[in-house]
Amino acid sequence: MSRIFTTSVSAVYPLYIAKLERKGRTQAELDEVIHWLTGFDDDALRAHLDAGTTFEDFFADADLNPNASLITGVVCGVRVQDIEDPLMRDIRYLDKLVDELAKGKAMGKVLREGATP
Repeated sequence: MSRIFTTSVSAVYPLYIAKLERKGRTQAELDEVIHWLTGFDDDALRAHLDAGTTFEDFFADADLNPNASLITGVVCGVRVQDIEDPLMRDIRYLDKLVDELAKGKAMGKVLREGATP
């Protein structure tokens, strides 16, 4: 089991924010991406952050977007679409979306608008 599985989302969330803000993006945009990927609304996301939910429990509670499978590319030298472990793939989906935001990609493209699985 990877250590990231038992890491709390609230420990990584500020790092995502810092990365995006350095690139001129906002916490609201991060939240929008998380809402899209997980199906959580603001209240559910805040509850998970406040509770210190682990990535394992966070994604177990999520209703993953059906278009998540359209997220492809490389994160940390690994092709997201080739990751076999479902939990690690979900975590890397989130990492990839954050990377795309940080690189200045338009929100519609990040959220795979108009694409079909």
